[in-house]
Amino acid sequence: MMSAKILLVEDDPNFGNVLKNFLELNDYTVQLVRDGQAGLEAFSKGGMDLIILDVMMPKMDGFTLARQIREMDKKTPVFFLTAKGMKEDMLAGYRSGADDFLTKPFDTDVLLYKIKTVLRRSMGLADLEDRDHFRIGMYTFDYKLRKVIEPEETVQLSPKEAELLKLLCVHENDLLPRQKALKLIWGEDNYFNGRSMDVFITKLRKYLKKDPNVEIVSLHGKGVRLLVNKG
Repeated sequence: MMSAKILLVEDDPNFGNVLKNFLELNDYTVQLVRDGQAGLEAFSKGGMDLIILDVMMPKMDGFTLARQIREMDKKTPVFFLTAKGMKEDMLAGYRSGADDFLTKPFDTDVLLYKIKTVLRRSMGLADLEDRDHFRIGMYTFDYKLRKVIEPEETVQLSPKEAELLKLLCVHENDLLPRQKALKLIWGEDNYFNGRSMDVFITKLRKYLKKDPNVEIVSLHGKGVRLLVNKG
């Protein structure tokens, strides 16, 4: 399951450490930096799923940092945390590319809900939760029961096999990015998880091999496609 990585840019050491610990207790990976310039450098290295910014910071304020992030990346969600509650500041935050805005002090349950919602949207998780049954050529895939059903036999899938097949079904005839699959199912994109994913792809090919109109194609370094010819 996903372990999203959050970049927290907050110059107040006490508040920053408390929020970092709180998010880590809720299964997020958090990198905390103390000023806007350090935030830009950390983001430039890649791998972040969400950015949380304070507004008033040394070296570079949050609005400027958000604009620079948006010049490099249009999609990664950005939240602002600030002690200011003025309408002008909120509008400035949204204009600089923010997805949401929370005024200190804030309800931590609300923050967790907002983080979960925006991550589901940005990483495609909302689509994954909508369907449990898929038609794949001659096969029926029941995600909840983890079964691939065809006229002559039923194959019972492991949890990871079911997660991966569901991702492929959601992206049917389209590219499932390798990094996305690894983050959502294995929690991290690294060499060893990549090798594990390759093994699962081979197993899924075996389960679907009886139908010549169904094919799982790997694109080196990019991802995987579930091709279904509905002719």
